Amino acid sequence: MLDIADTLNAWMDAGREFAVATVVAVDGSAPRGPGAALAVDSHGTAIGSVSGGCVEGAVYELCAQALQDGRTVRERFGYSDEDAFAVGLTCGGVIDIMVTPVHEDSPQRDVLRAAISAAASGGQAALARVVRGPAELLGRALLLRPDGSQEGGLGGHTELDRTAAAEARALLDTGRTGTITLSEDGSHCPGGLTLLVECSVEPPRMIVFGAIDFAAALVRVGKFLGHHVTVCDARPVFTTRARFPEADEVVVDWPHRYLRSTRTDGRTVLCVLTHEARFDVPLLTEALRRPVAFVGAMGSRGTHEDRLRRLREAGLNDHELARLRSPIGLDLGARTPEETALSIAAEIIAAKRGGTGLPLTGSAHPIHHDLKQTTEQTAA
Repeated sequence: MLDIADTLNAWMDAGREFAVATVVAVDGSAPRGPGAALAVDSHGTAIGSVSGGCVEGAVYELCAQALQDGRTVRERFGYSDEDAFAVGLTCGGVIDIMVTPVHEDSPQRDVLRAAISAAASGGQAALARVVRGPAELLGRALLLRPDGSQEGGLGGHTELDRTAAAEARALLDTGRTGTITLSEDGSHCPGGLTLLVECSVEPPRMIVFGAIDFAAALVRVGKFLGHHVTVCDARPVFTTRARFPEADEVVVDWPHRYLRSTRTDGRTVLCVLTHEARFDVPLLTEALRRPVAFVGAMGSRGTHEDRLRRLREAGLNDHELARLRSPIGLDLGARTPEETALSIAAEIIAAKRGGTGLPLTGSAHPIHHDLKQTTEQTAA
């Protein structure tokens, strides 16, 4: 639901009533993962998507019905071999959808409003909702903020909110959306309840080192993919806001010095486009020892071999060097800065999602590599 927070926040501010359908579970191949949402307001306006088109019409009708009767419901959609014209997923997967009406007097409106407002403003928060369990608890919501403060509640046993908040905190710390299975008394015994925890976190960082034309194209692609993008180079004549208007930050500094002073985490992407030893070696020596998501460097294969030799001389071991993706990008035959930026972005996505980078045509590999992993975050 938080993926459409901007529009939902505007609807909330305008006092609109709406129903929101959220993907709460996925089995097999499916176009959208848990947390994906479609909402319909009282005027019949629809936003978002839960399946890329396969079941949108049926989910729209469920939302319209929920607005009328005020009931939270859970429905399953899958492929039907018996009836080729039945509503379902043509990809063969199964998705579970929870539809929640949000009227002006809905008991969950305030907590949903707080979660939506936090997501729309770029704030951090975790929204836990009961997506499987007794009918009277279905749709109940609890909001957890980074400072530990809470809003709303799941009802039932007094320990339930405490345990749910602790598990939601673990997901918020990693910026993941996932499900948690708990008993109704708040213990970790699986069975009674399933909670979907959606996390709103700051955008992941992409730091592009090297103020060149390829960097300008990569900034645009990085922003399109939802990154907070920084461009850094030691040469002030090239490192200007005019050359990189779409970057969130433009920094004039020696790359390795800036990297030492700035914040990175396990979602950060580092793209080294300078392919000049005086910049690359100290920068990559620092980068490859940091727990970031991706480190890639531009250059020919000859440049790469020379770079590896220099990095070994600088003290990096084989394990650290194995993290370096160079030459950066997938083999798309790219020539232009825009094509090269696309090939780099493709490799970043493949590394994040576990993709092979191979054509899907004729491949037996799963199309969606990580949905199972993302949806089955179960408390142990």
